Amino acid sequence: MKLADLAERLSCRLEGPPETEIHGVAGIDQANPGQITFLSNKRYIPLLKTTQASAVLIEEGAPLDREPNLPNLAALRTANPYLAFAKALELFYQPPQYEPGVHPTAIIARTARVPEGAHIGPYCFIDEEAELGQNAVLHSFVTIYQGAKIGDNFFAHAHAVVREHCRIGHRVILQPGAIIGGDGLGFAKQKDGTWYKMVQSGPAILEDDVEVQSNSCIDRATVGETRIGRGTKIDDLVLVGHASQLGANNMICGQTGLAGSTKIGDNCIFAGQSASSGHLTVGDNVIVTAQSGLPRDVASNSVRSGSPAVDNKLWLKYTAALTRLPDLQKRVRELESAIETLRSNR
Repeated sequence: MKLADLAERLSCRLEGPPETEIHGVAGIDQANPGQITFLSNKRYIPLLKTTQASAVLIEEGAPLDREPNLPNLAALRTANPYLAFAKALELFYQPPQYEPGVHPTAIIARTARVPEGAHIGPYCFIDEEAELGQNAVLHSFVTIYQGAKIGDNFFAHAHAVVREHCRIGHRVILQPGAIIGGDGLGFAKQKDGTWYKMVQSGPAILEDDVEVQSNSCIDRATVGETRIGRGTKIDDLVLVGHASQLGANNMICGQTGLAGSTKIGDNCIFAGQSASSGHLTVGDNVIVTAQSGLPRDVASNSVRSGSPAVDNKLWLKYTAALTRLPDLQKRVRELESAIETLRSNR
């Protein structure tokens, strides 16, 4: 594809030769001639000097410094290079397509509703009264329990599971091993010290455009429901505890754990290995930085860090002070020694 055509399709402003041929995309440190890359993180600005890419998606006004012996680097100027790069990927990479049909090893219950246009792969199982929407793709070894209801353009990768009576919206993607509606951790302590298992009666509900990535678990509720709001994205190895309520367009990163009955607003980011205590409420537009643990409610438009988590600015002061602790400890010992000397000389 010529660079001018690519710029037009991505709605970018081109700086450079329009006839340059682009045949692929790559990271800035791996790109070769004929490929386009992107720059959205200032950390990688030095790599602009040496990248072998023919073009870069970059913000307006950002300089393009190059080593003298390298050819000029064309620029596709855009307000959001990362988003433009995501769209460029779609132009050069087409994922596999799955033809309608049911594999002979799949088992579909008599009362299940499966549209003609669905692709049901090897060893899938669809239980009684389960319903699939139009254009569903179940890759292989996918299990849909009794009474589950799933919207249009659903894609379930290998070994994904949707438990009984869960409800899935339109355009939902489950990556391999995702479990929707597994039992929550509901147990009552008995007099003899053993745990009595509580029936987990409430379904998990995923609204439209949700994606749950590999080996993550969205637990069902003891009563009521667990709900994941529209457009929320959940990374690998995440646990959403029973009866939690997540709003729209949240980003929940890898190895995050949300204890039962956590309520999260819209447009929040939980970075990797963050966590929440149960029964707390998080407002809108909250960022929880990596490995932070929330012990209490969080107001909207906040950034929380540390464990137990505090305001990010306060946490930065904590960590700055922590690096000075050895010097402070040494100074205290010196002052104690000086005081002891003064006392001895009286």
